[in-house]
Amino acid sequence: MRIKDFLKSGHPPTLFSAFLYFDISFMVWVLMGVLGVYISKEFGLTPAQKGFMAAVPILGGSLVRLPLGFLVDHLGPKKTGILGQLIVFTPLLGIWLFAPHFQTVLAFGLLLGIAGGSFAVALPLASRWYPAEHQGMALGIAGAGNSGTVLASLFAPVLAEIVGWRNVFGLALIPVTLTLLVFIFLAKESPTQPKPKKLADYFLVFKEADTFWFCFFYGVTFGGFVGMASFLGIFFYDQFGLSKVMAGQITALCVFAGSFIRPVGGYLADRFGGVRILSVLFGCVALLMFGISFLPPLAATVFLIFLVMAALGMGNGSVFQLVPLRFQKEIGVMTGIVGAAGGLGGFFLPTLLGFFKQTMGSYGVGFLIFAGTALSALVLLRAVQKGWSCMDLLPAVTPVPQPVLEDSRNR
Repeated sequence: MRIKDFLKSGHPPTLFSAFLYFDISFMVWVLMGVLGVYISKEFGLTPAQKGFMAAVPILGGSLVRLPLGFLVDHLGPKKTGILGQLIVFTPLLGIWLFAPHFQTVLAFGLLLGIAGGSFAVALPLASRWYPAEHQGMALGIAGAGNSGTVLASLFAPVLAEIVGWRNVFGLALIPVTLTLLVFIFLAKESPTQPKPKKLADYFLVFKEADTFWFCFFYGVTFGGFVGMASFLGIFFYDQFGLSKVMAGQITALCVFAGSFIRPVGGYLADRFGGVRILSVLFGCVALLMFGISFLPPLAATVFLIFLVMAALGMGNGSVFQLVPLRFQKEIGVMTGIVGAAGGLGGFFLPTLLGFFKQTMGSYGVGFLIFAGTALSALVLLRAVQKGWSCMDLLPAVTPVPQPVLEDSRNR
């Protein structure tokens, strides 16, 4: 696949709009986790409560992704995206002005999950503009919007030191508003958008074993990425005694690796096949998480986490190289289903880390369990790949001839 060919295909303004919408939505989605050190200090939270607080918006994002995926296929990605962005104003205003108690913060944090649901909108919006041979790259670029976690980690702690953590949620309304305007004027619906189906038709995908495998694998890659991104600030602050701002800056460095390398995962999956790339990445994640579980000195821990976030980010792009090839006509609802599974993975990881920190006095056990999960993903991937009905859609080491790609799109 040549970059020049990719640039000539699709609709670049829509791809940019999808990226920006995803980016800013992810920024506000992880704000509670990134500001968790400030929030926990005000409310005197336990380690388990810290982990749960960071995980609540991720859970909310998981819950709304399937309904948003359904709306994408009925209303279109653009209208659904506008609706989602308008709803995000409510939790931002609520935490800023109307959340005097921790329980109220959690309630608004759950509603903040609508920002995480942007995944189910941005990816179909981009995907439907690009042919099969460019799906990995297009979805990788749109999905690189998870770099919003970098923005949150880098700037939110600094702003919290200046204006207070509550006012950071108020300031977030500014980029959300600007993004909404860009989205309205630049994003365009694809002319190839499929006709909407009956609700019952969408649940037919649950009869496909591929649906559950994609959910599990994305629960590991995306769940690991967003869970770590949301909790790393708390981890660095508690484990190494760093300042709040320094913990945020190191978190931003680590999240940067996973965010901007995601398109590389999509590109490599286009070139060599998603299964091949995922096999390598799951093995890397298992080894790196195993090393992190020993909680080595700060420099070594940062290095290992930087690498594991890069591997997880590439894994996200690899998984979603496969999804639109296998479920092109159901891409909206499948993005919602698989994205929801990823959100659930992101919910469990911070909760797991906080739980073991409180009960066993160490974050290491949580990292070790995740290492075992990644290893099981590798074993299962190798075990089921021969029976996957989408295997004939995967590229060989050399690019797939155009006639085969055309056949793939018509399946």
